[in-house]
Amino acid sequence: MALHFSKEEFFIRKNKVLNSMKEQNLDALLIFRQESMYWLTGYDTFGYVFFQTLILSKDGNIILLTRAPDLRQAQNTSNIEDIRIWVDKDESKPTNDLKVILDELNLKGKKIGVEYEAYGLTGRNAIRLNKSLENYCSLDDQSDLITKLRVVKSKEEIVYVKKSAELADKALAEIWKYAKAGVSESKILAEMNRVIFEGGGDYPANEFIIGSGKNALLCRYQAEKQILNKRDQLTIEWAGTYKHYHSAMFRTILIGKADPRHYKMHEACIEALRSCEKKLKPGNKIGEIFDVHAKTLDDLGFNKARMNACGYSLGATFSPNWMDWPMLYSGNPYIIEPGNVFFMHMILMDSENQLAMNLGETYLVTDNDCERLGKQKLDLVLL
Repeated sequence: MALHFSKEEFFIRKNKVLNSMKEQNLDALLIFRQESMYWLTGYDTFGYVFFQTLILSKDGNIILLTRAPDLRQAQNTSNIEDIRIWVDKDESKPTNDLKVILDELNLKGKKIGVEYEAYGLTGRNAIRLNKSLENYCSLDDQSDLITKLRVVKSKEEIVYVKKSAELADKALAEIWKYAKAGVSESKILAEMNRVIFEGGGDYPANEFIIGSGKNALLCRYQAEKQILNKRDQLTIEWAGTYKHYHSAMFRTILIGKADPRHYKMHEACIEALRSCEKKLKPGNKIGEIFDVHAKTLDDLGFNKARMNACGYSLGATFSPNWMDWPMLYSGNPYIIEPGNVFFMHMILMDSENQLAMNLGETYLVTDNDCERLGKQKLDLVLL
């Protein structure tokens, strides 16, 4: 088995889940989030695009219900011993196979938690699940039970987070090397991914965001790849990824000549990021981080250009995105703890003048402060 963590680590994680289940009076938990399966057992797959669930009973029994292509996947990557296969056929009903397992575990009439907030549990499958278990047991939405346990990273996890940060730094060096007039955005992406993979990294949970000119104002990946002009602005958001752990970065880089307003926007991003760093300490609420971000940018005249969130937690995540819970927005009551990892992004998109400026870094919360994991400079770069 290619387990990424020690037996002791998995033992501790399982006990944390069982204790949380006990607090919620759950007899079992149906796990659908791939992140939860990976964290709890090491199971590493993209097979969650089909119906599959990991059943954990309050007695500690773990059973995986999945398709045949993931049998060896689970055997090779996880510590799961009991793997059941539902068979592909016309009008397959894997929820019936699930019901058989629940009967084996004497869960009829019991209270079962379900991870409904999962990309692997489509709306149609959720409806089928609810219908199949109607009048069989009591279902309770427990989408956040494991997610809230994953938000504080262990020492073994932090090793991977820091490795991913090293890979993100290497990718930025490639951006500075290749971002020149006449170069395609495709070339820049190719070189970034090359150094990440050569460094032992993984595919990220979502595409890198890249755009120049008008596309520099976009916060999502899109398929158009442009050639950099003699005078241009290039926005890139990316992550170094190692064992599925992410460390993200965000930059807007200028080509040829800067607009004077770019400098003011960058100064505002720096000031906002520094203000957020001071607030990213144990005991504070993450909503307060957004508030200082917003006040800083608003006071500097960028209210219309900023976003309504300024970051989110990072960890081991799977497609379609690397954003994890919780997000940094106004009023979020989550209290910061040592071991949290947050990506804080200062985004300014001036649609009126078609100017972009972005600055983002990943931070590890320590016992009394926070540590910026990226080691590259924060200066505005003109190439």
